[in-house]
This record gives sequence, C-alpha cells and structure tokens, in this order.
Amino acid sequence: MKRRDFLTAGAALLGSALLAPSAFGASRERVRVGMIGTGMRGQVLLQELLRRDDVEVAALCDIEPIMLGKALAQVEKFGKPRPATFGEDGDKHAYRRLLDGAKVKGGKLDAVIIATPWEWHAQMSIEAMQAKVPVGCEVVAGVTLQDHWDVLNAQLKSGTPYMLLENVCFRRDVMAVLQMVRSGLFGELVHLQGGYQHDLRAVKFNNGDPAKPYGSGLEFGAKGWSEARWRTEHSVRRNGELYPSHGIGPCAMYTNINRGNRFTRINAFATKARGLHDYITKQPGGAQHPSAKTEFRLGDVVTTTLACENGETILLQHDTSLPRPYSLGFRVQGTDGLWMDVNHSIHIEGKSKPHQWEDFQAYQDKYDHPLWRKYASRAEGAGHGGMDFFVIHAFIEALKAEAPMPIDIYDAVTWSAITPLSEQSIAQNFQTLDFPDFTNGQWRTRKPIFAL
Repeated sequence: MKRRDFLTAGAALLGSALLAPSAFGASRERVRVGMIGTGMRGQVLLQELLRRDDVEVAALCDIEPIMLGKALAQVEKFGKPRPATFGEDGDKHAYRRLLDGAKVKGGKLDAVIIATPWEWHAQMSIEAMQAKVPVGCEVVAGVTLQDHWDVLNAQLKSGTPYMLLENVCFRRDVMAVLQMVRSGLFGELVHLQGGYQHDLRAVKFNNGDPAKPYGSGLEFGAKGWSEARWRTEHSVRRNGELYPSHGIGPCAMYTNINRGNRFTRINAFATKARGLHDYITKQPGGAQHPSAKTEFRLGDVVTTTLACENGETILLQHDTSLPRPYSLGFRVQGTDGLWMDVNHSIHIEGKSKPHQWEDFQAYQDKYDHPLWRKYASRAEGAGHGGMDFFVIHAFIEALKAEAPMPIDIYDAVTWSAITPLSEQSIAQNFQTLDFPDFTNGQWRTRKPIFAL
C-alpha cells in the first residue's frame, strides 16, 4: 500500500470514528462520570463535563476541602445535581470508595477523570481499570518506566478503556497540519520538533495562599499551594524530559507512531540548572530565603532526540525554568516543505516564493479539520483555546459509542515513557537507548485511526 493511500484510508476511518460514532453502534446516550482531583486543572476539565447534556457528574474526590468546595460551586452554578463527594476526611485513598460506587447515586461510574499530581496517575489508573471503570487520565501516565508497563498490563488484562487526555493533539493549527500531512502537502516526512517551552517559575513557587497560587512567594512543597506543593519537587530530584506529551503527541500523530511506525532509539541531554535558583535570589529577600539553598537537578533546557523505524527523527525540548514566551516549538518538515508554529509560517516548494515564508493562516483555513469546522462554536470559552472541549468530547463520544479511544493505552505509555527513558539517558552520560516496543510488534498492523 502506498504511503499516501495508507494515510488517506486512516483519515477516513478516523472520521467515521469521531464524527459518526453510530457506526460503532452507540449503546448509550448519557454517561455518569466521576472526577479524582478537583484542583485548578481538574476544575477546567470539570467545566467541560458540566457543559454537556450527555454527562452526569456523579462523584468528586479531593483531599483539599477548598478545591472540593470550588468544584461543588461549579456544579451548583451549572444547575446540576450535587454529586457524591469523597476525600473531605483527608484520606489519600478516598478515591477507592469513589471507584467502588457503593456510595454513588446510581452505583458504579461509567468513567473517571484523573487530574491529580503525577505520582498518583499510575496507581489510580490501575485501580480504576481493575474496578472496570474506564479512565481518562491527565497527561503523564506514570513516573517510572515500570509504572508504564504496569498501567499497560492492567489495561490489557482488564480490557477497560483508557485515554490519555492530551489536549494539544486537538489544537486547531495542529489538527490542520495533520490534514496537510495526510494530504501529502509536505511530501514524505523527514524531521519533526516539538516540546514544552513554558516559563513555569511563577507556577513552581508561591506563598501558600490558595487565593494567590502563582508568583506570590518562594515557597514550595508542604508550604506551597497547588502545583508548587507537588510539581516543584520533580525539578529538585529529577533531570529529564518531564512533560513530553504536549510536544510528542502531535508529532506521533503525524508520523503514525504505534500504527505503522515506532520509536526505536532515544537519547537526551540536559544543560546546567540555573534558572530556578536565579529566580529565587532575584526576588526581594530571596537570597536569604530557605528555598535559595535548594539544589535543583532539572536542567534548564533538556533536549531529547528520538529515532523512528521509518527513518524520521523527532526532537523535543523541555524548557520551563528560564524567562521566555510560551511556545511548543512545532516543526514538521518533509521533502516538499515545512511548517513552524513559532513564526506561524509555512513554506511549500512550488507554491511558496523561493526561500520565503508564507503566513500560515490561509493554509489553516483551507485544511481546517472537520471536528473544528463542526464544533468550533461549542468550543468557545473552553480551556486552552478550545482544546479542552475537544479532548473531553473525544473521550465522552468514544465512551458512548463503545469505540476505540482516540489516544489509547499504547499511545499513552509510549509518549509518557519518554520521561523515565530520558532520565536514564542523562544519568548514563547521555547514552542512546533502545526504545521499548509497548505494542509487542502490533505497531506493524495497527491502523492510524487515532489521528483525530
């Protein structure tokens, strides 16, 4: 089968999966969903659930009473029935009672959204799948490489649906570029780039006041609040590509990873760690603050390179500790041209003027993805420029239709395992490592229906 025919067939199949779920024989019109983790990210996803008439939010779980209270206020604002709540007693395992369903109106849930700190994702996902509760998990499927094998094995053994809630795969320009890739506009793909380039210094430190979660102080850990309470610690003790899925998700879609292609090799390099310390000491009184004595392991810029079975290379960069404007740094380059999101530009040989960029907007309009054409108005006001509507929409529609998850267990563990593998590469003097085949050879025959 020619590459272009293969891609076109995959796109057609995918369209039937998400635009016409009745093709799979939809078995229900409404789903009952619970949420574990109602912090700031959880509340954004909760809003998307509450906006839907085909979703009943039946249960909420969080051990922070303030956040649980804010989530309940959201429910009340939307005029929806009050859900069962768990975790008010501070029990870190209260989510197990939510999964059990005994104290949830209507019994066991149809699905659960997990939006907790990263270190809980694997354990909670595994227990949910063992309880036969389908999982929509926020990004980072696990922390250690073993976590990823354990999550995969739990899904394969239980057969319970699992979706990684990677919203950037649904960004409007990203999906338009997918259409361009599948139409052959770039020719044969050769090299791709992406990453997580986002100044998080004010996210990683605050004064512990729930009303001021960003940039209000220099505390982290037990004295911090929200992400400063848990996320900063990863920068203290880990060095690697800590947040790969925003960048690798779209690149994996473009190159059909796990569906006719796979990652074969990986290596990673890290710079020195200076940014977080400098941020602390430049604040008033920061040089005398206890946080100034912290030694951070995370390199300010981590560069990870992946080799693919079909000959492409993919470069990821993690850059969260230095001053910079937000960018995911996408680049999709093939034999006929390339797109880069940093300058919102495209160059196609034979169409663009030689050696000159064109503005991307006209191409985005022409290749706008059918999902955006159909649902753009419903996505207005949703988090992250509408992306959060689409990622929740994909999860809910797949549940209702009993269809394959568009970002499934193999995608989840493959994308997320870049983190522990990059840590291993850096720790071993930037060694190049074999990338594990989580599909056990199935990548050769799996079809690219996941490509949204």
